[in-house]
Amino acid sequence: MRDPGFMVQDQANETAPDPRARDVEVQLTRAGLGFARRLGDRAGGLLFDRLLRILEARHPRAFTALGELPDARLLIDPVDAPAALLLRVGPGLALRVCDRTAEAEATVRGPCARLLDLLEGRIDGDALFFRRELSIEGDTALILALRNTLDGEEMDLFGDVAAAAGPLRHALPVARRNAGRALDLLATARRFAPPPVRWGMAVLERRLIGPRQGA
Repeated sequence: MRDPGFMVQDQANETAPDPRARDVEVQLTRAGLGFARRLGDRAGGLLFDRLLRILEARHPRAFTALGELPDARLLIDPVDAPAALLLRVGPGLALRVCDRTAEAEATVRGPCARLLDLLEGRIDGDALFFRRELSIEGDTALILALRNTLDGEEMDLFGDVAAAAGPLRHALPVARRNAGRALDLLATARRFAPPPVRWGMAVLERRLIGPRQGA
């Protein structure tokens, strides 16, 4: 598996996110989890069903393998996000937002950024585990099977979704290249904005991302 430190140096690869772009993607992921939880089980379920269909079209080998696993639930808990995800593998493959106390045969916990890196194969899960950035509970055989399924897939979650959204597939590489500049402009705007505007921006951010827990 690849390490993000090496990916940043690969300037020739447009899909390799730099750290600033990764920060934006992590914030979007947190906001997406908070939004999905507010949508409720039905609407949120439709959203995640659509996401799985997009990823299945991009990674058919991995999804065939996931569907062939024994029926089991894996709780994916980004500890700094407002909600967790419950991945059901086997014939009834499904992904749903859930509380981090949901019952599952196995659980993976860690910071949202690290779980994204792990999903996309940008870092070695063993290294995260030994650095105590990742904790695993329950059926380790299930987690190992999932890891073997995703290994070598070259998954790019945001790139895959953007590729299914028509013109966005052209906009994403540009947005990633300019993420640092855009964040600097936003930080400057926030610093010089009058207090009511700064408070409004903070409230909007909390509404989008939700309360953070843990690290």
